[in-house]
Amino acid sequence: MSKRAGWLGRLGSRLNRMEARLSERRAEVEAETRGDLPRPVASDRPQAAAAAPGSTDPAAAVPVVPERPDPVTVVPWGMRVAAEVSWRLLLLAGMLWVLMKVISEVRLVVLAFAAAMLVTALLQPFVVRLRRLGLPRGLATAVTAILGFVVIGLVGWFVVWQVMENLDDLSDRVRDGINELKLWALDSPFHVTEKQITDIAKNLSETIGTNTEQITSAGLQGVTVLVEVLTGILLAMFSTLFLLYDGKRIWTWTLGLVPAAARPGVAGAGPRAWRTLTAYVRGTVLVALIDAIFIGLGLYFLNVPMAVPLAVFIFLFAFIPLVGAVVSGALAVVVSLVTQGVFTALMVLLVVLAVQQIEGHVLQPFILGRAVRVHPLAVVLAVAAGGMIAGIGGAVVAVPLVAVTNTVVGYLRAYSREQLLHGADSVGPSPHGATALGQAETGQK
Repeated sequence: MSKRAGWLGRLGSRLNRMEARLSERRAEVEAETRGDLPRPVASDRPQAAAAAPGSTDPAAAVPVVPERPDPVTVVPWGMRVAAEVSWRLLLLAGMLWVLMKVISEVRLVVLAFAAAMLVTALLQPFVVRLRRLGLPRGLATAVTAILGFVVIGLVGWFVVWQVMENLDDLSDRVRDGINELKLWALDSPFHVTEKQITDIAKNLSETIGTNTEQITSAGLQGVTVLVEVLTGILLAMFSTLFLLYDGKRIWTWTLGLVPAAARPGVAGAGPRAWRTLTAYVRGTVLVALIDAIFIGLGLYFLNVPMAVPLAVFIFLFAFIPLVGAVVSGALAVVVSLVTQGVFTALMVLLVVLAVQQIEGHVLQPFILGRAVRVHPLAVVLAVAAGGMIAGIGGAVVAVPLVAVTNTVVGYLRAYSREQLLHGADSVGPSPHGATALGQAETGQK
């Protein structure tokens, strides 16, 4: 009887110890769930089991699966930063691609508005001067716009009139020039025969005859382009009127679309961008006018036909940086070569190169100044991209757009630095995502 009582006592004490261990295990699990205690390492449980090989503890018999680390903690910090930067760049590239698609679909409207902005930047100072003289805003806008449109129309009419007046003389001189080139080719050391020249002319004539349909379709396409150009001119005229008359209200309304946090910076960048655009347009007009006058005088004294229309073409093509000067200068050299001969063409080439060198190294730095100076590589890339996206109009708009963007970005960078120096409440968005964990681990701010 005493043996049975002793055995029952030992069994009861063992059950009490098991109950106590289960209670401790339950407390540990609840603490792990709440996050109060660190989870046990996978190697702890086998060591406990080895310490008590004959133990009947139920918790010791439960297999523990090793915990896998958080994937974010495994990826290196640099790779996490690169990943976050990459998807943001992809998002920006996608948005830019969609924007370019939208612009290509409404290219006529965009180019018309861009032309209106350039014309407004040129005419707006005259409106300000008329307002200072006491004219009402509507009358000052009307007078400036009418005079500006009349001058532009007269320039276009003058070019067409000069070309039509000199067309017969030019065709005769072109014919004489072709004959002179033919004689020069026959007497040249290249051993060109008259039969070869005749064959070339015959092949050219046959090519034109066989491609009559393509030429006709190109003519019809030219009519479509002419209609689009007239539509764009009307849109640009109406846009110019409204920008001259109500430009401040339009800018105020645009600022209302900007988030309140970014509104002060944008409000400061806007006037500076407009001053840059105005300086660019004024400087470009002045430089183009100087080029046209001096090259036109050179063509006139060298007796090149249509010197005045060629000078006007040089003025208009000067609004296309780099490319325009090359094209207009080449056109003047070709006309002088065909009409006056090789010596005159060489003299015209020297005049064009001299004027363009003076323009690039003296006029542009002095007139345009540092505010609108753009690196030549940026000019080339901007003109190429603008020409690929929107043709000649895109090439004209590309460089002032780059100049304005450079001004805006520079001002916003300086504005952000000033806000930081003056102790702004917030220095930027707090870190989040995968990079936030790494910053919390390394103590980076």
